[in-house]
Amino acid sequence: MKNLKLMALTLTAGLMIGLGNQAFAEVGYINYQKVLENYPAAQQAVKEIDSKSLELQQYMVDKEKQYKSLDTPLKKQNFETQTATEFNAKQEALFKLRNTKETQILNQVQTAAKAVMVAQKLDAIVSDQVIFVGGVDITDLVIQKLKGQ
Repeated sequence: MKNLKLMALTLTAGLMIGLGNQAFAEVGYINYQKVLENYPAAQQAVKEIDSKSLELQQYMVDKEKQYKSLDTPLKKQNFETQTATEFNAKQEALFKLRNTKETQILNQVQTAAKAVMVAQKLDAIVSDQVIFVGGVDITDLVIQKLKGQ
């Protein structure tokens, strides 16, 4: 019976200590938009995506000029079909590029944020839009970490 009481007391004390430690959990927060604005790889990705988007717009302008020069309805219809197929393929390639770049940048930011979390002994990192009061802003530390990579 004494062993049972001792075990119960030990479990209760361990539980209280565990809950007490959680009361002092440190949470960091990050301004993701600021990170993207100050991360050179993210800026390069935006430039690349914008460049491809402009190429797609120029493609459509060129095709419109070609369309106006066609003289028969059959040629116009065939041209429209071919152009629509090509445009869809180019647009799909642009979407894939955008998704790939966004995923790469997100993974790099997450890796840097995890390193900062460990270095700062934080328990979690959330978006700055989630924090109402408190927490530790680690945005600049993440930017420094990304620039140092």
